[in-house]
Amino acid sequence: MGADSDNTTGTPGDVAGEPAQASAGVPGTAALMAALSPVMVDLMDELSDVMFCAKDADGRYLAVNQVFVRRTNERSRRQVLGRRAVDLFVPELAERYEAQDAEVLRTGRPLRNELELIRRVGGTPGWFLTAKLPVRDAAGRVVGLVSVSQDLRSGDADDATMDAMARLVAAVERHLDTSPGRPLSVADLARLSGSTPAVLDRRVRKVFGLSPRQLVLRTRVDRAAHLLTSTTTPLADVAAAAGFYDQPSFTRTFARLTGETPSSFRRRARTAAGPRPD
Repeated sequence: MGADSDNTTGTPGDVAGEPAQASAGVPGTAALMAALSPVMVDLMDELSDVMFCAKDADGRYLAVNQVFVRRTNERSRRQVLGRRAVDLFVPELAERYEAQDAEVLRTGRPLRNELELIRRVGGTPGWFLTAKLPVRDAAGRVVGLVSVSQDLRSGDADDATMDAMARLVAAVERHLDTSPGRPLSVADLARLSGSTPAVLDRRVRKVFGLSPRQLVLRTRVDRAAHLLTSTTTPLADVAAAAGFYDQPSFTRTFARLTGETPSSFRRRARTAAGPRPD
């Protein structure tokens, strides 16, 4: 499997020589890894802002890169390989990953452009775009899947693009302040950024890695997350302030994107913050 899989006795941590995949002794490894390119698996470690993993049909991680390891609470790949999502992530995230995996494995159809807010236990959340593809053996049977999640941090862009995007984000924030219940169309967003819809789409994807509608949805969820963690505002009022039609639609959307219900997200944030000073 390449240079960093030759030595299987390394110490924990991001160290040279640590295996990129599970050993052949883990059930299900052979069929899945035989269907993957060894060079591709090793190449995933060169990525600095993309989580990568390969799972077998039972949900065990058989290959991961170091970016993936850093999003768990573990220190090394050795502590990740052979385990399942429920062992590594908060329950709400693990349940969502398992539901996604089950759909890909059942239908054999890829999952693409899934916007997600991912965080480890006690860790800082970050926005990612996730794709999952089924892996088939030589007989065409689905034996597992591969997944990549791209960290949505601002990329390099020219001054005009960055200025337009800064105006757009500020305008969306003002809209949530004044008219959260009124949906923003793509034409509205183009006008707010001072560009045509086609130019808007190109600029938003370049800077944020998202479509304009996904950017608005991310802004709304970020607004809700801020209110949930910094105020005691009732959930129905949080939903309204973040531009959702009602509390049930807010709960469904928030849970789909973050892996947690709003109430669970609020409880977890309070637990992480500890008791408030008198």
